[in-house]
Amino acid sequence: MTTKRHLIIGMHLAVSGEQGKKGAFIDEHIAFAQRAEAAKLDFVFKADYLIAHPELMAKTKGTAGLDPSFLFATVARETKHIGLVTTVSTSFIPPYIIARQLQSLNWISEGRLGWNLVTSIDGAYNFSNEPMPSSEERYAKAAECKEVVQQLWHSNPYEILEADGNLEIINELVKPINHEGEYFHVKGPLNIPMYPAGDIPLFQAGASETGRQFAATVSNAIFAATPVMEVGIELRNDLRKRAITAGRSADDIRLLPGLYFFIGDTYEEALEMHRKAHEHLTTERRYTALESVIGMDIRHLSLVEHVTAAMLPPEDQKVRSKTHAQLVRRYIIEHEPTVEALLARPEVIGSAHLVAIGTPQDIVNQIVTFYEKGALDGFIAVPGGPAKSLDLFFSDVIPMLVERGLFRAEYKGNTLRSHLGLDV
Repeated sequence: MTTKRHLIIGMHLAVSGEQGKKGAFIDEHIAFAQRAEAAKLDFVFKADYLIAHPELMAKTKGTAGLDPSFLFATVARETKHIGLVTTVSTSFIPPYIIARQLQSLNWISEGRLGWNLVTSIDGAYNFSNEPMPSSEERYAKAAECKEVVQQLWHSNPYEILEADGNLEIINELVKPINHEGEYFHVKGPLNIPMYPAGDIPLFQAGASETGRQFAATVSNAIFAATPVMEVGIELRNDLRKRAITAGRSADDIRLLPGLYFFIGDTYEEALEMHRKAHEHLTTERRYTALESVIGMDIRHLSLVEHVTAAMLPPEDQKVRSKTHAQLVRRYIIEHEPTVEALLARPEVIGSAHLVAIGTPQDIVNQIVTFYEKGALDGFIAVPGGPAKSLDLFFSDVIPMLVERGLFRAEYKGNTLRSHLGLDV
């Protein structure tokens, strides 16, 4: 079942490497966000990486990996309504710094901030001499960090601004949190008041067993890797059940898969856009990518031979991302694809997003079908292909969704909480 509220639509804030080289890097991000705001999208989102990732650098043609929170401080001053979802890792950054920086950005944006809470899967070597903790330990630390951050936000309430310098009122309202936990020891209080719009919405993307439980317990919206409908339906249903068990409402869960789109005047034109976007990936790079995802080397097989479940390596082996590994394993088990088909899968060639290829009408039909079947509550638009594809998304896809009553024609509020329906 779907809810009666409109689709939640965010967009990945990405600019091309060529624009960055022209010296318009910041201006391009601002213009991109303004365009998304003109379409009345709920938010723009920026991922973050705490390491220098060669493959990502090659894909983005070397554009600078700006800290998204600093970038959004600039974007916030050039926009008025659209939400700004920044990414901050709980694995390495102390909760006091997270709480202060995010609340500062919430004031700068006037209540439009969202926090994509992530547990880094690598990069420990940039912060200590310790190896990366296990997934379970990272999520345990994230849960405690999230609690500390929210306690700090509430330790300095908005009402303090009405105290007019009265020390007695200040001492009454601003209280230490005196947190003593397994990972953090924080006295508090925070030195910046909470913005009056309420708690900053939380976004999360965990899809492993531990990640699902964490997301269902704390998140207002969940980024998802659901390349096919069945995966989306299963994940959404599971998260909603977990939310109820955790004492929340099922409708507190908003599943937002990435929608990696290639849009043309015809399906053939869109398909060619997709082919060109991935033509740089040689067969050897695809073999290497598959090996990194599930630890499986199939170079000895011909491209027309089928990959079967019996060929899969042990499931308990250490992998970089359990989410991607589970998706690839499931695809092999259910479809026994040819080597060629497996190497062309989005989870293997660099994206576990829902891939949408076709005309604007094709894209809308795909979105509506997934929505009505209960596979999503909205999506994160991830532009693919040339500028024309993005142009058609804004000029045709969004208006079609508005016409169907699935998306807003105008903003109803000015904060991210209101966009997401959290104030209802």
